[in-house]
Amino acid sequence: MFDGRDPIYVQIADQIRQDVLRGDLRPEEQVMSTTQYATTFRINPATAAKAFARLVDDGILYKRRGVGMFVAPGAPDRLRAEGRETFFAESVDTVADRALALGIPIEDVVARLRAHAAGGAERDGAAS
Repeated sequence: MFDGRDPIYVQIADQIRQDVLRGDLRPEEQVMSTTQYATTFRINPATAAKAFARLVDDGILYKRRGVGMFVAPGAPDRLRAEGRETFFAESVDTVADRALALGIPIEDVVARLRAHAAGGAERDGAAS
């Protein structure tokens, strides 16, 4: 599971973030303990604890003393908002800058995005 270039604690935190975004983990739902993570994935418990601490600092998880870690209320919305900002900063702004440099009108970029989205909707509909 942890074969990326990022440190394992970052990969754990990212996986939990994705689970929250997908709805696999819902607000107020308990997550595995650091001991369970360590045992399940054969990692150092301190590594799992570091990932959880990061998620607590980011407001994605919170701790109920004596009970465990839980997904924070509003965590999915917070993650979506962060993801949107990152998406626009890393993807859309880059595309807009490149289009302008190439002399492509933004309207053409938007039309292409709409056509692509419509094709995606048709593909999704055909798969259902």
